[in-house]
Amino acid sequence: MILHCTQKLAARLPSSVLISDPASGDSIREQGVLASWHAHLLNLDRRQCVLFCHDATRFVLFLPGLRAPQLADLGRWHRDLFLAVLEAQGLETSLLARVGLMLGPLGVDRETDRSVLGSMREAAQDLEFGALYRAANVLELDPIATSRWLNERPVTAHGQCLWPERAMQELVRKL
Repeated sequence: MILHCTQKLAARLPSSVLISDPASGDSIREQGVLASWHAHLLNLDRRQCVLFCHDATRFVLFLPGLRAPQLADLGRWHRDLFLAVLEAQGLETSLLARVGLMLGPLGVDRETDRSVLGSMREAAQDLEFGALYRAANVLELDPIATSRWLNERPVTAHGQCLWPERAMQELVRKL
């Protein structure tokens, strides 16, 4: 799995995690349909939160209240949250096991796509002015329920309307 991090998140990650730098000309090649994700560090209620977005489906995952030691194990946090959200959507256990294997080991770089970053900006605004508005603190937000809520809204990507939850389910069922 390849995680394209924004500069804000890459600055917080340990140097051993970052394996490619666009300035150096190195690049990581994606492998598989579930491989390419973007990640961004948000500060909500003075807490570090990470927002993940799948490049093709714009499927969003929200992870609130991470601390510095937890950022070093970002791949495991992403995998666990992704599988938990898919399980909450009602996917079969055998399919979840296959998805877990398809993700593979984590690779992190700083190459980002403006279209995906725009979708993440909209999700961050929905969080800040929607879900967070109804909660007293960001730590009260359930990551699974919040991620599901973010994926039940339509988004546009390259001029097409996508429903992230449906698009991810279709992609996973094709595996």
